Amino acid sequence: MVVGDVTTGTEVLVIGGGPGGYVAGIRAGQLGHDVTLVEASEVGGTCLNEGCIPSKALISATDIAHRAGAAERLGVHAEPAVDLAAMVGWKDRLVGRLTAGVESLLERAGVTVVEGRAEFNSGEEVRVVHDGEGQGSETVSFEHAVVATGSRPVELPSVSFDGDRVLSSRGALALETVPDSLAVVGAGYIGMELATVYAKLGADVTVLEQLEGALPGYADDLAEVVRERAEEVGVDFRFGEVVEGCEKRRHEVRLETGGDAVTAERCLVAVGREPVTDTAGLAAAGVETDDEGFVVTDEQGRTTRDSVFAVGDAAGEPMLAHAAFREGEVAAEAIDGQPAALDNQAVPAAVFTDPEIATVGMTEEEAREEGFDPAVGEMPLRASGRALTLNEREGFVRVVADAEHGFVLGAQVVGPEASELVAEVTLAIEMGATLEDLAATVHVHPTLSEAVHEAAMGALDRSIHY
Repeated sequence: MVVGDVTTGTEVLVIGGGPGGYVAGIRAGQLGHDVTLVEASEVGGTCLNEGCIPSKALISATDIAHRAGAAERLGVHAEPAVDLAAMVGWKDRLVGRLTAGVESLLERAGVTVVEGRAEFNSGEEVRVVHDGEGQGSETVSFEHAVVATGSRPVELPSVSFDGDRVLSSRGALALETVPDSLAVVGAGYIGMELATVYAKLGADVTVLEQLEGALPGYADDLAEVVRERAEEVGVDFRFGEVVEGCEKRRHEVRLETGGDAVTAERCLVAVGREPVTDTAGLAAAGVETDDEGFVVTDEQGRTTRDSVFAVGDAAGEPMLAHAAFREGEVAAEAIDGQPAALDNQAVPAAVFTDPEIATVGMTEEEAREEGFDPAVGEMPLRASGRALTLNEREGFVRVVADAEHGFVLGAQVVGPEASELVAEVTLAIEMGATLEDLAATVHVHPTLSEAVHEAAMGALDRSIHY
């Protein structure tokens, strides 16, 4: 029996339960609005279920095993045995716990969660189709809507996903046995993170990248440290090669590149992500997208339809979960009539490779292009006592400031816990802090954060420890 279409109403409709969507829903609920959130898959979105959290879980677990097995110089002799199925099980339980936590937060904020796929009928209502035979659909009318439909992996026509031989990042994070060999197409952040994970687990990993270096978009001296570490754990790089074709066999996949073919047990394609905006019927609501499919928004997340907002990956760069959190808050507060805006001075970015990379604000070159006379200070981690006690010698912290007034403009970090170290500089930029402020702040010794202090001292020509 098919359930007939029913009609319900809500004040704020959120389409998508990922980082941007669930935050928008919770914040709107906190502000006293009646909120309905429609999610087609699992609350938490890609980040929580098949991206940020599961990948970092596997990165952390494999790092423990790798470091234990490579710590002879510290006087530690071990031969760790890795049970990937058990590791993936731990990862899945962690994800389940966090997903349940998000569901609880939505419930406590009074948000009604509806399972299904939403598509606009107009600028005032959507049709929600429920999965499963006989589940039917419903029409939901709304006063305001927030589009938070996220993104998906880009699929190459020459190497299509099949969930077996050719995997997206989701498939690579769900493997329960380590492949003897793994070909990774793309040396961006996803490709580099997972290439390193599987190399540490014992796979023979080859990375194919059409550009001439790893981690395009990051400065060469940052990417070089990560590439060299990856090579140390066994990753083989082939730059300047484009995959032109793929032959899927019973137990392997063969990639044609125009040069020597690459044969591997499995292949991970990680060449970027694209917005999921083609399934929501945005045109019916009068919501415009750009040439790449991203929703066009203003500083509040408002689209070309005043009552409809868009946040997260669907709204374009920066495609970062923490940016989506902020965008979700702003959209909810704008709906509430508050003068909220996406006016942050800088948004940090991080790559959870080995070692990590984190950046915020301007580089020296960008500062100069913007008309500043940049003052730059750098602290190599080989001069950091804490880094050496962690058996980490490679990497650095670089701080960029305006030489005339001392205002902090940016930072680039490569090394252990870079994603944590960049927070201090991000706060400095937001507060309009100066080099003197960083230099006059007492940092705990011995810590990695001292490198931020020393870099600021260096920009002031007052280095003490380097």
